[in-house]
Amino acid sequence: PTEEDNATGETIRIRGNEFGTTTGRPRRCGWFDAVAARYTARLSGVDAISLMMLDVLSTMPEVKICTAYEIDGRQVTNFPFHADDLRKVKPVYETLPGWSEDVTGARSLDDLPQNARNYIDRISALLGRPVEFISVGPDREQTIFAPTAAALT
Repeated sequence: PTEEDNATGETIRIRGNEFGTTTGRPRRCGWFDAVAARYTARLSGVDAISLMMLDVLSTMPEVKICTAYEIDGRQVTNFPFHADDLRKVKPVYETLPGWSEDVTGARSLDDLPQNARNYIDRISALLGRPVEFISVGPDREQTIFAPTAAALT
């Protein structure tokens, strides 16, 4: 439901190189959907999150996270069970300040701008799981490992 079929979606697609490997077709891009991600994490038994492509959001004046859905005028925070309801979903967004800094050189959480850390923390809170890996670029060394205290014991 959070696909952005507009300039924002195109910006995310271009910055993230979101095109099919074989066909070159543009992939569908949009804002982070915490409702769907929380449901999927719960269903799959996920205990930690890997947040990819944080660098794609750099220089955006604001970033959005879908925190709920509106269905027939009522707001819900759980993923709909019925396909009919899913077709009616309108995303409800929380808007956070973006960051102007380039994060591709970050190698630790402390290297990230405060607004990027706030974005990561908000996703963690919404999903009820720690974000332990953050990619800030396409290369292997552009991955920040941020283990929680529980993961180290």
